[in-house]
Amino acid sequence: MSIKSFRLAAASAVLLLSASPSWSFSFAPATTTRHHALARPALMKAGPSSHRTSSLSMSTVAADATDDDKDPPLFESLFKGIRRDYKMRLPLYGSDVTDGLNTQCLAATCFLFFACLAPAIGFGSLFGLATNGAIGTMEMVSSTAMCGLIYALTSAQPLTIIGSTGPVLAFVATLFKLAEKMNLPFLPLYAWTGIWTSGILLVSSVTSASNLVKYLTRFTDEIFSTLISFIFVVEAAQNIGRSFTNPASSFTKGLLTLIVAVSTYFTATVFKGLRNTVYFNKSIRKNVSNFGPTIGVVAGALIARWARLSHGAMATLPALSIPATFATTSGRPWMIPIFDLPVWARWGAFLPALMATVLLFLDQNITVRLVNNPNYKMEKGRRKGNMLDGMHADMLIISILTFFTSLVGLPWLVAATVRSISHVRALSIFDSAGKLKSTIEQRITGLSIHSLIGACVLFDKPRAVLTQIPTPVLMGLFMFLGTSALPGNEMWERIKGLFMDSKIAPKERWSTVPKKVTVLFTAIQIACLGAMVYVKESPIGVLFPVVIALLAPLRFALEKGVVKKEYIDILDED
Repeated sequence: MSIKSFRLAAASAVLLLSASPSWSFSFAPATTTRHHALARPALMKAGPSSHRTSSLSMSTVAADATDDDKDPPLFESLFKGIRRDYKMRLPLYGSDVTDGLNTQCLAATCFLFFACLAPAIGFGSLFGLATNGAIGTMEMVSSTAMCGLIYALTSAQPLTIIGSTGPVLAFVATLFKLAEKMNLPFLPLYAWTGIWTSGILLVSSVTSASNLVKYLTRFTDEIFSTLISFIFVVEAAQNIGRSFTNPASSFTKGLLTLIVAVSTYFTATVFKGLRNTVYFNKSIRKNVSNFGPTIGVVAGALIARWARLSHGAMATLPALSIPATFATTSGRPWMIPIFDLPVWARWGAFLPALMATVLLFLDQNITVRLVNNPNYKMEKGRRKGNMLDGMHADMLIISILTFFTSLVGLPWLVAATVRSISHVRALSIFDSAGKLKSTIEQRITGLSIHSLIGACVLFDKPRAVLTQIPTPVLMGLFMFLGTSALPGNEMWERIKGLFMDSKIAPKERWSTVPKKVTVLFTAIQIACLGAMVYVKESPIGVLFPVVIALLAPLRFALEKGVVKKEYIDILDED
């Protein structure tokens, strides 16, 4: 490797520690934009859910898995994990289609369409700012549609939703500064970094390196999940707050923004919770609850429309906007001229690729681990209680997608936590007592969600309806996404328990643990959460996934003297 390669390596390290990116979503219109429309997914009408009929075949396939690795090695022989994942999942592909043809999946599609499109547009605008237009909204929305569609069709865990994340945005912003500092063309450097990253991820998938996730426990899951929920709620609150402080806005628009966002949130929350009430009959409660978030979006849009028709321009709120034509943001060709990068820099791009690999590897696997939680009672393609099944095949798909998106200058996508958890919960089936009974495991919702997003990219007509969806409606949906992911998170339940009267509070699973131990354990989790938020907002924010990885050794250090192992086994039981 030449001296210039070492210069690139050194500069990469320095910039990774000095960049201070902003991750706040922005829905400001682009210079040339047109609004999207909501198209309805072509799903079949409701009928008896067929996902139960595949239980026998699921058991048979799981039994046929010859690998009895309850405690698998960190690395396995080449392709062993991938073969195991697909061996257990592919025989169920037919039921993955038929199980998705019902009204609950239709409701989930409508809800997640907005929940995936809004962050894509928000992140797209931020990518445009961070890269001076080299990668923008059109690239982000196109990547979301294309990669999401492929992932839904080929992954071993199709309930995972992929999208861009804050750490990836921070890294790309840092890479752009590196290219400027080294006087290198950004897009070819981005492409070579992605090519190296995809290669490393490919090696990790074929060697089953995702088995490293077995060292993560509920302790890490709860902190990470709470962090992502916190980010969504705070981002929504900040966006609403800016409507009052922005000089281009007014108090009237600020107040209307607040009313629309809160109305969307409460409507979605109330109707979603109808399932657990005694009103109407079971069928009505179920269907209204399934469509609760969509009803919230419609209600917020109608309030905003009424205000605009009644009061004119002074009550007109900004709406989602993306480029009007299917073309790159800057007008460049889609294919990146990768050989415009000097040879020494092509080799030197390996170092920033190592950091990108850490970001993508951790974001992907931690989120898939949360989706695979046994509490959701999923059975397809997995052994009972196993949270690693499917990870190796999914990492293979991520590595391939990373390679191709790098060649055309599209953002890299990985599993998105809140969107994935919201997807799973939208497909959960409950018994009459409100207990989670099972989850509808299928591919139709992921396929439909990203097909609709793709339609918004390619066709003019689907864009028209979205001009009626103001951004405050999406802020209300963001608040719903963040808060709806908290129930069932035991860290959140213990935080609430700190303010309850223990004499009359309901008994929890950890009630046998002394309260002072429970408080200490929860306080440590809160401190870790605060540290992660601090690192995320600091000049070294790009390194915060590394902090997540450090939670595993911290958890095992706790039982060495801070908290007795017998107590931590209860508090941290998976």
